[in-house]
Amino acid sequence: MNIDHIEAFLYVVHYKSTHKAANALFLSQPTVTARIKSLERELGVELFYREGRSVTLSDKGKDFLPFATQIVQTFQQGKKQLEKTQETDDVCIGANGVTAQYFLADALPKWKEQFPNLRFQLVTGSTAMLLEKLESHQIHVAFIQYVHREGIFNELLLKNAVKLVKHCEHPLPQYECIEAKELVQQKMVFFECGAFDWNYVHKMFEVEGVAANIEVRTDHLEIAKAFIRTKNYISFLPQLCVKNELESGEFVEVDVKHLLDMNQHIFLTYKNKDTLISDFWETICHTAKDFERGQMME
Repeated sequence: MNIDHIEAFLYVVHYKSTHKAANALFLSQPTVTARIKSLERELGVELFYREGRSVTLSDKGKDFLPFATQIVQTFQQGKKQLEKTQETDDVCIGANGVTAQYFLADALPKWKEQFPNLRFQLVTGSTAMLLEKLESHQIHVAFIQYVHREGIFNELLLKNAVKLVKHCEHPLPQYECIEAKELVQQKMVFFECGAFDWNYVHKMFEVEGVAANIEVRTDHLEIAKAFIRTKNYISFLPQLCVKNELESGEFVEVDVKHLLDMNQHIFLTYKNKDTLISDFWETICHTAKDFERGQMME
């Protein structure tokens, strides 16, 4: 049974005219008449008495009217419920500040284009805090460093090495294998972030028996980058946050892998993969690969 045919029947009943019903439905009168006749054939009864242009509800039509009304109302309620479900399909994502600012800011708009019915909520914080929210089902997924916890799963999402960077016009020469004693002669701005274990950086200098020349400490990445842009400072920063500057040539990496090879990769961490649709999981992974290849950058 076609819902459009039943709707046409109800409009004719309401307006007591096929012509007026057609206008209200933005259809031609012959189309409305054809729909009524198709419904009558399917039911095996006449729903209206016809005299010229006037139509009157038949006894069988009166019997069918409450059922037709209920059918259309139920259909409309079901449609509204589906639309409501789609509109409120929330995805709650947890991430550390670096990942939120430098990856998710690019990724979320693209996810929204592919999944327009998803609505995103972003929670930032430390790994410990986000892990707690993940276990208590307050977030669906977290973008954090690797955690070992029963019932928690990790998939490598983004490679995020810690790099020593300087401005391209900073006077520090490009050594092939720079030594710690040369580094301590340079002014350093030290970015302090709970998501990274900066003890490795301190130990790198301690092993060589020297102390880093840290003139400025900050917990804000953009402030650290602003000091680098003065051309007077160098800094250890996560690759994720200086990706654009390194690709444009504004910043230059100082190769210290022989002294320090520090990776703080970002993992896709979750408790139950079934909480989100499978297509969305695949999109997250594809987006991360594109980001690393530079395809998401301007």
